[in-house]
Amino acid sequence: MRKMRFLAVAALSVAALTSAGALRAETLADTLIAAYRNSNLLDQNRALLRATDEDVAVAVAALRPIVQFVAQSDYAFSRTSGSTLGAGGLPVSTGRSNNESLTSSVGLTASMTLYDFGRNALAIEAAKETVLATREALVGVEQNVLLDAVTAYVRVQLAQSIVNLRQNNNSLISQELRAAQDRFEVGEVTRTDVSQAEAALAAARSNLVSAEGDLVVAREYFKAATGAYPRNLAPLPAAPRTAASVEQARQVAMRGHPQVRQAQRQVTVAEINVARGKAAFGPSLTGSARVGIDDRGQETAGVGLSFNQTLYAGGELSALYRSAMATRDAQRANLLQTGVTITQNVGNAWSNVQVAAASITAGDQEVRAARTAFEGVREEATLGARTTLDVLNAEQDLLNAQADRLTAEANRYIGIYQLLAAMGLLTVDHLKLGIPTYDASAYYNSVKSAPATSTQGRRLDRVMKSIGGN
Repeated sequence: MRKMRFLAVAALSVAALTSAGALRAETLADTLIAAYRNSNLLDQNRALLRATDEDVAVAVAALRPIVQFVAQSDYAFSRTSGSTLGAGGLPVSTGRSNNESLTSSVGLTASMTLYDFGRNALAIEAAKETVLATREALVGVEQNVLLDAVTAYVRVQLAQSIVNLRQNNNSLISQELRAAQDRFEVGEVTRTDVSQAEAALAAARSNLVSAEGDLVVAREYFKAATGAYPRNLAPLPAAPRTAASVEQARQVAMRGHPQVRQAQRQVTVAEINVARGKAAFGPSLTGSARVGIDDRGQETAGVGLSFNQTLYAGGELSALYRSAMATRDAQRANLLQTGVTITQNVGNAWSNVQVAAASITAGDQEVRAARTAFEGVREEATLGARTTLDVLNAEQDLLNAQADRLTAEANRYIGIYQLLAAMGLLTVDHLKLGIPTYDASAYYNSVKSAPATSTQGRRLDRVMKSIGGN
């Protein structure tokens, strides 16, 4: 009996915990985490980063020897005509003879660039800087993903609040319609008042259907941003802190925004490529070695050095060098323009937050005034001093004021996160979401030395498995 009582209590506890979990509200942090983990855009750009990591391995491999197995078979055919001197010293044909030969050989060849005026070394540096630039681009994608998640969360809550307002409006207008019908029956109002209330109710129902449609659209946006439809959304938490002033926000953005840092890396890559273009005019020294054996058992071996200097290439090298310098100038201009764009975006985001805050203050006053006016008009209507149309208009004014107030609050909340993104701070780490984040250096560290052995391959497999787990 005691055991059965214990099992019953345990079952009730499990049921209570399951029910509590099912009723648990989905917070904004939960939404941001889901967006980060389920984003196809992040997966795409992480894969692009890994492809860029491999460019470093390709550049490193250019400094190493190339060893090739060579199997070769040659067939040769020749035909000769013979002749001898006959009587009188004249040549006499002795006929034709065919000669055929088939030779085969196998061997190993190795070649390696010994000196190239730093071209390969510069290629490695350019590839490394490109990796760093691509990492910054990945941070930018992360910011966009998280901002979409915040926007989706707020849009769903706003749409649901508007639906609730429209439902309450329908209930109030239905009451006004019944009151108008009752007053019409006793002769206090005309049929016109009843028709006006009926028209207002029809418009309210239409607006409710429209609001419900907006909610469906917001839910679809939420699913696209996070990977699942919203469930029971918790109230919005307090907005995160941004900056004390717009100038401080701009300084933070110019120091650490991923677009600025990416543009800086791209300038460095362009400058390295200019140096590569200049080094291309220099010579190169290549060493080679070979060993082999043919089908007759004859063994061969040899080593060699090759010194190459391009004297004329049709103007290609000069064109590539000029192109590299033009690209460098373009990247420098892009860096300057990126700074202009970032500071503009910060200013715009800051202004939007300030405007939304002012709209909230004005909206509070408008709602209070509209509610007072509505209650007064409704009281005056009961005394016959106001018409049904006056009541309906006052009620519509109150509804519009409440909707504007909700929209202003939503805009302010989204605007704060837009400001964070403009400052370059809308990341999982800065928001302290407390989840493991993608390690952009893990794959790079596994491939930067161009691994080829089985031991390194197994290590790379482990890295890829851990990346897939994130």
